[in-house]
Amino acid sequence: LGIFVSIYQWLVIFWKVGEGFNEFDKNKGTMRLFRWGFPGKDREIDIVYPLIEIQSIKVDIKEGLNPSRVIYVTIKGKPDIPLTQVGSPMALSEIEDVAAKLASFL
Repeated sequence: LGIFVSIYQWLVIFWKVGEGFNEFDKNKGTMRLFRWGFPGKDREIDIVYPLIEIQSIKVDIKEGLNPSRVIYVTIKGKPDIPLTQVGSPMALSEIEDVAAKLASFL
């Protein structure tokens, strides 16, 4: 069982599952979220929303044994979409800077 879990984790790292980028384009008026998925027909996850539909930028900070600091974008009629990477939490000042720059851009 441990070997299968190990192989699965190495394949996820090798395939770069979950990696991607966020693109905000004021000229086109769009926000694009691109992520890599598991190999197959739908490997590329490419979501595009108009900037007009963005309602707010939300920062969620949880401290404790399992701390997390995540920036979310709220879109009309959709659940909150996380914009930051999963992993070690960013410094509080860094996450505030990123959220403030994004909010002023929008």
